[in-house]
Amino acid sequence: MKHILLIVTGASPQVLTETLFALHQQGKPMPEDVFVITTKSTKAMLTDGLFTQGHLAKLIADYQLPNIKLPDENIWLIEDNKGQPIDDAKSEIEQTYMADFITRKVFELTNKNNISIHASIAGGRKTMAFYLGYAMSLLGREQDSLSHVFVNDEFEFVRDFYYPTPYNHMIDGKNGKQVNCKNAQVTLAEIPFVRMRQSIDETLIANMQSASFSQTVASLNSAHKKDLALEVNAKAKTLTFAGVEIKLTAKECAFYLWLNQYSQSEQAALIVGRDFEETLSYSKEYLTHLQQNSSDVRVFRDTFAIEPEDFRDGLHRTLKCMEKTFVQQTRSRINNKINKMLPNALATKINISSNKYGLTTHYALSAQKHNIKINLTV
Repeated sequence: MKHILLIVTGASPQVLTETLFALHQQGKPMPEDVFVITTKSTKAMLTDGLFTQGHLAKLIADYQLPNIKLPDENIWLIEDNKGQPIDDAKSEIEQTYMADFITRKVFELTNKNNISIHASIAGGRKTMAFYLGYAMSLLGREQDSLSHVFVNDEFEFVRDFYYPTPYNHMIDGKNGKQVNCKNAQVTLAEIPFVRMRQSIDETLIANMQSASFSQTVASLNSAHKKDLALEVNAKAKTLTFAGVEIKLTAKECAFYLWLNQYSQSEQAALIVGRDFEETLSYSKEYLTHLQQNSSDVRVFRDTFAIEPEDFRDGLHRTLKCMEKTFVQQTRSRINNKINKMLPNALATKINISSNKYGLTTHYALSAQKHNIKINLTV
């Protein structure tokens, strides 16, 4: 069985040498290979500390450790949905990329039965640690383990400390005080975790390489639920289903709420026929929903040729009829967002359906057909 170390790091690459030192001190199997998950902005700190300054080679020499390999191809930079490395993980969308990337990499490693993974959540942002721990709980096997490493307060966040040396080695500590690396105390705490892999449907496991983190969560959240409900929050402009939040624009949220009105009608759908673009009632109904939570002039003025204030005051002289393309394009944008966040089996339960009957097209919320309860917050 080949042993590997998988670790997330940020601005403190020291967690890698500290973890290796602690594994050695506790008599645990030493990894032959190390894999690091980090971001583009912090890779330079990692390579400078471990290679340019040589702390990894010094650790190996000081404690006569076996050759531990960390080639450049084992330093994995978190990528966006186009395969480009991200600089950091501060924005919400970057957090999504990070979750997907970490889950995918753990999936790849745990699919190799001849390796044992020791995963460390000591480095990186808190969310990086959470996602790695989550992925290990989801995919980890009996031979895999999870840990966190600690150093005593005197050496915590000290830039030049990488591991306790077997000889006297003075460095600058906190508040300009000199400290001796030989006196440092490093503790490796193994973290018990629930291994859920055997309890998850094999199809879901197989699809994880291509599924997003949110899709995986949604599938798991819905697996044992018989009565799923859709939460629609008009103020927050969100759809929440199977524990996954889908963010819409004001324009899209108003459209979804408007269609909900038709889905509950006797016809159970918005019927778009030949005279659809000759009737002002559709524009009025839709803009009434939009105005409750937004006064986006681009929609009022550019799409419907009216100022928000005029519409509010009932001055509808310039109001344009809704066009079929507006319905088609808005439906498409909403469905794309739903499909991106949810696995297909769940997305089809809350998306907007479109069915042609002769010269007419019927648009409806699929939630009605699937008996999904819709809870509205307006």
